[in-house]
Amino acid sequence: MEEGDIVDINIPNREINLRVDEKTLAARREAQLARGDKAWTPKDRQRQVSFALRAYASLATSADKGAVRDKSKLGG
Repeated sequence: MEEGDIVDINIPNREINLRVDEKTLAARREAQLARGDKAWTPKDRQRQVSFALRAYASLATSADKGAVRDKSKLGG
């Protein structure tokens, strides 16, 4: 999925549909495979990660557990 793609979400039918034609999807797939070992991974980018985000990341539980802070990870 890329920025600008249209996605249909149908909650009652439990469906998510990407409105992109097969030819475009095939071209995107080829472009990813051409990246070799980096295929299907985020592109590198320079960014500053704030102290608050690093602190949250070190204490947060996984998404399936709510991504909440787990104070027991502090130790002591």
